Amino acid sequence: MSTTAGQTAQPAYDAAALGALAHLYRGEMYRSKVWRGRLDTTTNWGVATTGIALSVTFASVENSPIPLILVGLLVGVFLSIETRRYRYFDIWRTRVRLMEVCFYGPILKGESVRTDNGWNDALVRDYAHLRFHISNWEAAGRRLRRNYAWIFIIQAVAYVAKICIHPTPLGTLDELWARASIGPLPGQVVLLIGVIFHSGLMLLAALTLKGQHAAGRVGRLEDDDDPMLTLGID
Repeated sequence: MSTTAGQTAQPAYDAAALGALAHLYRGEMYRSKVWRGRLDTTTNWGVATTGIALSVTFASVENSPIPLILVGLLVGVFLSIETRRYRYFDIWRTRVRLMEVCFYGPILKGESVRTDNGWNDALVRDYAHLRFHISNWEAAGRRLRRNYAWIFIIQAVAYVAKICIHPTPLGTLDELWARASIGPLPGQVVLLIGVIFHSGLMLLAALTLKGQHAAGRVGRLEDDDDPMLTLGID
């Protein structure tokens, strides 16, 4: 908001508008909290099913390691579900962070709320044209690095440990191929598929590490002066 010489800056919003914006913030915070809970739900599914697979696999030396493979595929489905949920969560979190920095920030510093930096226009456009702020790949990479990588690591280590020590400690490569085989698939093929699967996960986590657009990360909004960049609006 520009002012001429000798004039003082006028508040961008009156008391009624400030009250309405406060209620809007509470609504966006509530939606962010709801979707955050949904993220935790799918992660809990992954942890619970992995725990069950570990219990079944190591309950007896004769038990097959196949439950770990099946649960690994199931956890991959959970990751895809959580990826979509995270993209929705990022919408509400972005709005909350924008209002915290650009609306409540000046108020807490005893200043009038500014609109000359365009944060309000960016928020209006986001309401008028709802869209995801981050890509599906970035969302998957973030959830993989934060939570699911550890689940997949535990599954992989447990699988290798199972075929190496049960029913007896591994002696030759032929024994390894025999224990890793699944039906008509030879052990070499099964292990190769496993290596490709986990390599793909590591590649996804690494490639999405840079150029992130998700809001709410430490230092993100504070370092970006343009709220449109934060919202991912062109």
